[in-house]
Amino acid sequence: MRAICADLPDFTGLAAGGQLEYLENARLNMESANMRRYVSLKSAASVLTILVFNHFFCLAGQAALKGGCAKVNITPPLGIPLIGSYGKPSNDILDELHAKALVLNDGNNTIAIVSADLLYTPLEEITAPARRIIKEKTGIPEEHILICATHTHSGPEVFARSKLRPDQEIPPSKIDQYYLQTLIRKIADAAVLAHKNMRGAKIGAAKGRIPEIVFNRRVKTPDGSAVMTWRVTAEIAATREIKTCPDGSTAVSFTLDANEPNLTFGPIDPEVWVLRVEDANNNIVGSIVNFACHPVCVYPYLPTAISADFPGDAADLVEQTEGGVCLFALGTAGDIVPYQRGVKAHKQVGRALGAEALRRLQFVSASDQATLDAVKKEVNFPVKKLVSADGEKKADKVAEYITTEMQILRLGDVYILGLPGEVLAEVGLEIKKKAGIEKLLVISLSNDAIGYVCHSRAYEEGGYEPGSGTNLEKRAGEIMINQALGLISQIKQGE
Repeated sequence: MRAICADLPDFTGLAAGGQLEYLENARLNMESANMRRYVSLKSAASVLTILVFNHFFCLAGQAALKGGCAKVNITPPLGIPLIGSYGKPSNDILDELHAKALVLNDGNNTIAIVSADLLYTPLEEITAPARRIIKEKTGIPEEHILICATHTHSGPEVFARSKLRPDQEIPPSKIDQYYLQTLIRKIADAAVLAHKNMRGAKIGAAKGRIPEIVFNRRVKTPDGSAVMTWRVTAEIAATREIKTCPDGSTAVSFTLDANEPNLTFGPIDPEVWVLRVEDANNNIVGSIVNFACHPVCVYPYLPTAISADFPGDAADLVEQTEGGVCLFALGTAGDIVPYQRGVKAHKQVGRALGAEALRRLQFVSASDQATLDAVKKEVNFPVKKLVSADGEKKADKVAEYITTEMQILRLGDVYILGLPGEVLAEVGLEIKKKAGIEKLLVISLSNDAIGYVCHSRAYEEGGYEPGSGTNLEKRAGEIMINQALGLISQIKQGE
């Protein structure tokens, strides 16, 4: 009893009134302490509620990525002339052609990339009408849709070539309009199906190298002029040497003539970029392989045979081995060709490229928290002036500019730059050098066909690309470089 009462106050010596006053003060002090504890607990609960709300609100604003892929067969019927058949009807199918699409959504924005086994995807004839169908059926904004060609030279001739040299235009009456309209719908179908197939996804990119399968066909003589070297024999191919140039670029050279040892081979872009899209269980949904080399193994050896050329073999190997849908996206390959050509080389080059892509796809670090964005810009390129037989320029006979577009997509830390036309390697390398981006995929022949895009020095060197290969004036390459860097800067500001 003494132990229990030890902490009670000693009332001895206090009058009854004093004892009551003491007890009342004690009661008030206890209520005040309880109130302070209540307020503290309530404040802590409020702070916790705010923190939890903010946590879930932020998660909702950063919705996990979704992605889907699809492919649609676009092989034309036999009888349609091919790009490399010189007007002759096609009479064989070496391998089928496809349109392949990747669609991604981050909860706020959706982008679509479509790659078609065609020589070109001209803006007015194919890209714009396909975009309109995709937007109508999926709601994806047209500026968020990139449509590119693999550039196979064994595909159908279905283009008016309105932005190439005037003497290269084809009247619409000579184009199979029924197949063209079917082709446009099938290209759109690939994106629509990919959109329908979207599910939780993760993406990531990695870079490889494969310089040994290509070379720059613009070979320079000691006087600085360019000599076009379209192909090399097996004997010459055996003299191949891969060099690192003083400026850090890579060149592949051959001994073309023992009596002419001072020939210089231009740079190549040896990079193989791969984009991996996988589901929540790390199974691959799709991929993109980006590499710079003209798909001209089959052409002109089988000029009337339909083929996706080596990009088809590379994509087939990835799909058969790893799974998913594999899109091929051409790099800046305007002056880059395979070191060997022919039907056998078509398989060898494709499998070599596909094997390098498979190697890099194994070690991609993927994330489902990539923010998506896209910017598209109209660009004008000045064109050459026509010259009459007496040497006078006929400025009134041709438009002053060609109007086209350039596009940039951002997929988290991966950037995809879409360039129109057949862009020389030197132009693409300069963009990569100045862009300041680690993961940059440059895709030529995106959204339009405007002929060859050459740097100014190429016009001084001569050769096919700046000559009969283009309708663009001398400064076209520099315009493209500046516009591309501006687009990259613009989309980075929105990060």
